[in-house]
Amino acid sequence: MQFPAAQIALLVNGKIEGDPTTAVASFGKIEEAQKGQLTFFANPKYEDFLYSTAASVIIINEGYELKQPVTATLIRVPDAYTAFATLLSKYQEIVQQQLTGIQEPSYIAKTASYGNNVFIGAFAYLGENVKLGNNTKIFPNAYIGDNVVIGDNSTIHPGVKIYHDCKVGSHVIIHAGTVIGSDGFGFAPQADGTLKKVPQIGNVVIEDNVEIGANAAIDRATMGSTLIKSGAKLDNLIQIAHNVEVGNCTVIAAQAGVSGSTKIGNSVLIGGQAGLAGHLHIADGSKINAQAGLGKSLKTPGTSVTGSPAYDYSQAIRSQATARNLPEMEKRIKELEELVKQLMAENVNK
Repeated sequence: MQFPAAQIALLVNGKIEGDPTTAVASFGKIEEAQKGQLTFFANPKYEDFLYSTAASVIIINEGYELKQPVTATLIRVPDAYTAFATLLSKYQEIVQQQLTGIQEPSYIAKTASYGNNVFIGAFAYLGENVKLGNNTKIFPNAYIGDNVVIGDNSTIHPGVKIYHDCKVGSHVIIHAGTVIGSDGFGFAPQADGTLKKVPQIGNVVIEDNVEIGANAAIDRATMGSTLIKSGAKLDNLIQIAHNVEVGNCTVIAAQAGVSGSTKIGNSVLIGGQAGLAGHLHIADGSKINAQAGLGKSLKTPGTSVTGSPAYDYSQAIRSQATARNLPEMEKRIKELEELVKQLMAENVNK
């Protein structure tokens, strides 16, 4: 299937420079793209490839001034990276729309129901009272437990496990191997030193437009719901404990862990391998650096922290700069000590 530059420009509200009939059939990185492919240019580090690439169509920022001629047809947009992401999403939608029907063998409980144009892959399991929305895709070996509800246009990739009573919104993507609704980590110490399991009778609620990476684990609440709010993006290998709340459009990078009952605000950025203690409140717009260990709440919106234990980012940078200068400072102190000794000796001789 080929798409002319004119049609692509309409999809991204771009302006064409060059031949509007130039057609492309696939995508390519700017340094590797071949004739008949579409690419984009947004990072100045790849400027040399802009003039050497064999791509037929290039998405480019509208304000970028060319330093030499290009052979490709250009589509000027306000933000080339965002426009390219939009095109990839459209392409993915077209591909996935071709996936419909129910493959065998699969198990679908008699009380389960599903909307139009769904896809249920081989060896998938749909429990009692499961409800799937329109255009939802359940890939092979997925497990959808009793009473689970999944909204329209959501994609559940191979091997995902969604335990009973959990709720998944529309336009949600959950990648392979992720577990939604496993028991929260709750054990009550007993007088004899043993640990009594606290039953986890809540669920997980994932709102619309959320994406969760591969092999993540989101625990069900002890009571109530573990909540992932609309627009949140969670990377691979993330642990979200029981009764945690992740705010709208918050981003959490790989291998981060959030302990129980912590409430994370909107548009928070959490770096890879960061660890958050339990029962914290993280204000909107906070930034928690990679490998930070956070043991106290961030109450001021827009706060940035780093280190373990985590503390103010700007103070940390100044401390690091000072630490780098310690050898030179030590040398100067020794010189000053010698000078003081000489002055004291001269003073005594007088």
